[in-house]
Amino acid sequence: MSDIDYPTDMIERGRLLFARPFLFIKGCVSIADLPPMDKVEISFAGRSNVGKSSLINALCGTSGLARTSNTPGRTQELNIFESQSEQLRVVDMPGYGYARAPEDKVRQWTKLVHRYLTGRATLRRVYVLVDGRHGPKDNDLTVMNELDKAAVSYQVVLTKSDKPSAEELVKVIAATKAAILKRPAAHPHVILTSSVKGEGLKELRTEIAMLLESAGVTPKQD
Repeated sequence: MSDIDYPTDMIERGRLLFARPFLFIKGCVSIADLPPMDKVEISFAGRSNVGKSSLINALCGTSGLARTSNTPGRTQELNIFESQSEQLRVVDMPGYGYARAPEDKVRQWTKLVHRYLTGRATLRRVYVLVDGRHGPKDNDLTVMNELDKAAVSYQVVLTKSDKPSAEELVKVIAATKAAILKRPAAHPHVILTSSVKGEGLKELRTEIAMLLESAGVTPKQD
C-alpha cells in the first residue's frame, strides 16, 4: 500500500514486468564478481530477518528465487537476480544489524556493501526494508545516512504490515515519514507490504516500472 495514485499504464507495466521469469544469476563476495553495468539495477537492503528474501520472492511471483531462513544473517553475499526479458537486475544485499555475526564477517559485508553502493552507476534505487512492527531502528538510520552521503536514491518499504494493529501501524508510518522527511536522497513515499498477504506488491512493482521508464527502457513486446 502507498499514499500515491499511480498511472494506470504504469501499474500494468509493473504487472507485466514481474509476470515474466526472473532467475538467480550468482552470489558475489567481491566487487570484481559483479556483472557488467549493462542493466538497470535496484537493490534491497534491510536488517537481518526483516523479510528481504520473502519480499523478493513475492515480488517476483516465486517461492524459491531468494533463499529464506529463520536464521539471521543468512544472506552473506550480493545475490544477483535478473529478468529474462527486461533490462532489470535485482540485488539482494546482506542483512545488517545481526550482532552475533563474527566481527570479521561484518566488516567484510560492510566493506562490500559500501563499495557497491558508491560504485555502481547503474544502481537506480535502493529499497530500504524496515520492519512494520517497529519502524526505523538505529541501524536503519545509519544505512540511510550512508545512502544520503553517497547520493543514492532510496525508498523505505515497511514489511510485515499485517502483523501490527491498525493503530500501531499508523504510529509506525508517522515515525517513518518523520525519519525521512528532510533526507536528501529519500523518496518521500513509504510503501507498506506484506509478503504473506501480497499487500503493497502492486505499488512496489509500479515504482520499479517507473524507474525503468525514467531510464529510457521500453517494455519488451510479447
